[in-house]
Amino acid sequence: MPQLLITYHSRTGGTRQMAEAAAEAARAECDTLLLRAEEAGPDHLLAADGYLFAAPENLAALSGEMKEFFDRCYYPVLGRIEGHPYAQMVCAGSDGENAARQTARIATGWRLKEVQPPLIICTHAQTPEAILAEKTIPEADLAKCADIGQALAAGIAMGVF
Repeated sequence: MPQLLITYHSRTGGTRQMAEAAAEAARAECDTLLLRAEEAGPDHLLAADGYLFAAPENLAALSGEMKEFFDRCYYPVLGRIEGHPYAQMVCAGSDGENAARQTARIATGWRLKEVQPPLIICTHAQTPEAILAEKTIPEADLAKCADIGQALAAGIAMGVF
C-alpha cells in the first residue's frame, strides 16, 4: 500500500496541529505515517511514496529541528527518492516565505516533485510572549491543512504523481 510520510517540528503546538489535521485526512486515502522531525530518518523517507513537510519559521528561517532532520537525512537518501511528490506547510508569526524557500531548495536537491504550493499559516505572533505561547490554529486553517493531506495522499494512492 502506498505510504505518505508527514514529518514535522513544533515547539508551541501550531505546526503539530497542522500536521495532525493533514494526517487525519490523509489516512482516509493511504497509509500515513506522522513523525516528529527528531524521530524521522532516512529509512522512513525511503519507505514512503510521498512527503508532507511541516515546520515553523523561527527567526525568518526553517526551524532548527526540521533543518537537522534534513541535514541528517540528505545524503543517505540522495539519488534514491527522486521524483517523489511532496508538499509543505509552514507555521509563521508574520511571513513564512524564507522557511518555505529553504524547504523547496532541499527538495530540489533531492529532485522531489512539488505538487502543491507551500501552505503558510500566519499566527501574527509578534511579541516575545505571543511568540513563545502555545498556539491554537483556527479551524478554517486546519481545514486547509486537511485538504493538503487528503489531496496528497489521494494522489499517491491513485498514482497520479
